[in-house]
Amino acid sequence: MDYNDDFSKHIPSNDLPKVRAIWNSVPGQLAKENKKFIWGYLRKGARAKDYENAIQWLMDAGLIHKVHRVKKFDIPLKFYEDSNTFKVFLNDLGLLGALANVPAKEILAESRLLTEYKGSFTEQYVEQQIRCSTDMPLYYYTNENSTSEIDFVLQAERVYPVEVKAEENLKAKSLAYVLKANNQLNGLRFSMADYREEARMKNIPLYLIDWYLEKELLS
Repeated sequence: MDYNDDFSKHIPSNDLPKVRAIWNSVPGQLAKENKKFIWGYLRKGARAKDYENAIQWLMDAGLIHKVHRVKKFDIPLKFYEDSNTFKVFLNDLGLLGALANVPAKEILAESRLLTEYKGSFTEQYVEQQIRCSTDMPLYYYTNENSTSEIDFVLQAERVYPVEVKAEENLKAKSLAYVLKANNQLNGLRFSMADYREEARMKNIPLYLIDWYLEKELLS
């Protein structure tokens, strides 16, 4: 099914081009090093107020999800939400692959996609696993000058900064910096590596995310 064709059956004609522009921009938005959703990526001079109805339609339809930035690692995270800054994820990893025209075998193969774009697919996968496994509020973090970014921030009984790694390379400079600056935090790293515990940090294999969230973090 081509969603672009299906949109025309349900969306008012004046909003249709805007919905399609947002929808088709998601793979490119996630492929950026800084995955913050940029309105100017849709067209030159685009503004949030021009696309509010379109992005809300996609959210109401359950096709996309916003993950907002937070400014601090304190409970409740909602108090520190930056409502104007967010990432956009699709409802399903398969949709991302289809929308980006990426054959499934390429994601698994040792190809250019592995090094250039696998991080985007991995982050989409992690967002999807968290969203489907829990009802915890989900955010991400950058400092004011965007020199440090944490892929996700979870709130259970405490706040957990989360780093996502598409490979077994476990160097996580941003997470290490945040943990050093915030003594009250313990971090999580979701990666291809095996389970391991380090000082104030746990590495969780990607295939165990839902189990860990349900059986360990929320138990």
